[in-house]
Amino acid sequence: MTSTPASPRARRGGRSARHALRTARDDRMMPGLTRGIPVCDVMDGAQVERIDAASMDILENVGVLFRDPVAIRDWRAVGAKVQGEMVYLDRGLVRDLIATIPADFTYSARNPANNLRLGGPHSIFVPMTGAPYLRDLDDRRRSPTLDDLAMFHKLSHMMPALHSSAHHIVEPCDHPISHRHLRITYSSMKHSDKTFMGMTTSPRNAEDVLEMCAILFGEAFMEQNPVTTGNCNGNSPLVWDETMLGAMRAFCRRNQPVLCSPFVLGGANTPASVPATVAQLNAETLSALAYTQVIRRGCPAIYGHYLSTVSMRSGAPMAGTPEISLMNFMIGQMARHYGVPWRTSSLLGGAKTFDAQAGYESAATLAAVIHSGANYIWHSAGWNEAGMHCSVAKFITDAEQCAMAFRMAEGPKWDDIDTALAAIPDVGPGGHYLGHPHTQANFQTAFFMPELFDNNSIEQWQAEGSQEITGRALALARKLLGEYREPKLDEARNEALLDYIARREREIPAAEALNQEY
Repeated sequence: MTSTPASPRARRGGRSARHALRTARDDRMMPGLTRGIPVCDVMDGAQVERIDAASMDILENVGVLFRDPVAIRDWRAVGAKVQGEMVYLDRGLVRDLIATIPADFTYSARNPANNLRLGGPHSIFVPMTGAPYLRDLDDRRRSPTLDDLAMFHKLSHMMPALHSSAHHIVEPCDHPISHRHLRITYSSMKHSDKTFMGMTTSPRNAEDVLEMCAILFGEAFMEQNPVTTGNCNGNSPLVWDETMLGAMRAFCRRNQPVLCSPFVLGGANTPASVPATVAQLNAETLSALAYTQVIRRGCPAIYGHYLSTVSMRSGAPMAGTPEISLMNFMIGQMARHYGVPWRTSSLLGGAKTFDAQAGYESAATLAAVIHSGANYIWHSAGWNEAGMHCSVAKFITDAEQCAMAFRMAEGPKWDDIDTALAAIPDVGPGGHYLGHPHTQANFQTAFFMPELFDNNSIEQWQAEGSQEITGRALALARKLLGEYREPKLDEARNEALLDYIARREREIPAAEALNQEY
């Protein structure tokens, strides 16, 4: 029996189908980054030991202010020296406590396909949070709403290199402050099935978030599996306050990781010195990491920081400076010295629009962060104006930059070197590889092809409307939102979450203040 040859129409249809398959957008989340390139160590062993010794001297002799009666009682119970609210931490006690922090762990997402390992060579990209303004789909700066937050959560879900929907990427200013944590958490859960962050704006808010996580994942599951991330900022120099410590206790007691993050403005709340700033920051972080283990031995915790330097002309925070890069390299070495995962911030910009300054600052920071070996790479999309606004255009472009950084950090791929080398004698001197079978089989994956950067001739660019990067990014954002398909929550869990939110909104006064008591 002989087969009937395909008609020209059928053959064209086959080519069209293959072309459609090749050009279809794949929005599936990329796996967590497993770094395949060396880290950049700017300190030798003796310098690492010097920073460690300086930090331990600060903890033992200067002390850390814990403005929280519960923490003071906890520190006394484990034998720390306490005078009023000042805690003096013996280096032996600190080393004993931080030794029980897991070197790596795995986040469980609502969709198990989006689970992520963190620590060692394993890293994730997380969007920015906390912006009180946005630059919207029309590139207009304004106050955000809950719908705007949902938009960013949807975009986070659709950008493959973003591994999380974070939490309040922008502040939903159309909801009372005391209720926002509930709506923010639900938006993170509803619009994406990736991992997300949990609000730590007050201890009671943190407890609400964790109760919602228990509804979504199950209390027993959370006992064994990290499902969210809290962030606790210290007040440099050398202060931890009651709000952050109370939220930290809520997360650690439920075995959920927290970022222990001093808020560093180099030269303002640290010495005007790179090594001395790192020594102080390291002491602050170690004091918080140690306290997580006082709360619950063995719970996951992440060495964190928010890192900026201050302009000595104006006092304004700066992004993308050489010193920030150097400090990221040094902090990475210290975190590896203690064997704990660590967090940093990436793609930060101080520009007021998505301009060349924003691009240069963000690129400089991203390059340093990748080479520093950071694990939890936060503020990886949208950050501009020193965090005062999240730009939709920058969010989309930053996410593509994360994909490019991911590819670079994987390192060279050696799996097809033999077949690629075999193409060289096939082509020979003076030929070209465009039509070679190896090129035809690998052209889509051999070299990263940015979707947003225009590398065409100026004539083609002009013929297509002379659109610059902001316009292209906004057009892509609109396209993605038009194609978005919600990853539906289980109906029973969704109803339980909405019931919990409704009850808590009845119980909590709708006030323009944090929920501290209810």
